[in-house]
Amino acid sequence: MRALSAAELLNVWERGLTQSPAERALTLLRAACADVSLESLKRLSVGERDACLLTLREQTFGPQLWSVASCSKCGEKLEMSFSAAELRVEVEPIATESLALTVDGYELCFRLPNSLDMAAVADCRDLAAGRQLLIERCISSAELDGQSVNVAQLPANIIDVFAERLGELDPQGNLELTLLCPQCNHEWQSIFDIEAFLWKEITAWAIRILREVHALASAYGWSEFDVLKMSHWRRQAYLELASG
Repeated sequence: MRALSAAELLNVWERGLTQSPAERALTLLRAACADVSLESLKRLSVGERDACLLTLREQTFGPQLWSVASCSKCGEKLEMSFSAAELRVEVEPIATESLALTVDGYELCFRLPNSLDMAAVADCRDLAAGRQLLIERCISSAELDGQSVNVAQLPANIIDVFAERLGELDPQGNLELTLLCPQCNHEWQSIFDIEAFLWKEITAWAIRILREVHALASAYGWSEFDVLKMSHWRRQAYLELASG
């Protein structure tokens, strides 16, 4: 993986405007991992993919992340700062395919969800339908006492254990932050979505850089290509000169 140039990042942002979150994640990683096939990137588990996105974010905008949240109890605004290292979950490498789970006599063969699965469930009408589709895509077979069982007919408690096991095996893909409100001392858990977080940052950056290109092109007649080749510091220096 390598850091993207300003021009590459702007191109990725433009392509991602019409894509789903799962597609945007792959577009970002494909641009940064040119030596890895798209098919291989698609087969990364969600946690593996998110770990790569976290690394890309660190290379693009630095190791420190800033965010704002609202207390779910009193509505107080919380300003948060944390490092990429604090968000990175260290796990032992495992095979993402051909996994097995035994619970209450049920034998499940499954794999970890990947970007193809996330793209497939993106158009589901509701959360329950999406969850069911994800289960059916990831569980390749289910048996009870040696007899085949339809995955769609698995009991709710078996599905709950299965979902919990997915989180244990691929924790980076289900990252939760513990937040504490300084106003009312309410504590709660909030899921951290690196794809959404990074895309929001890239969008803000893209809008800012396009304004800089417009200002410098208007002042000096330079092309977008010329402006994007400049370092951030040089662009800022010329912007200050152009503004008088």
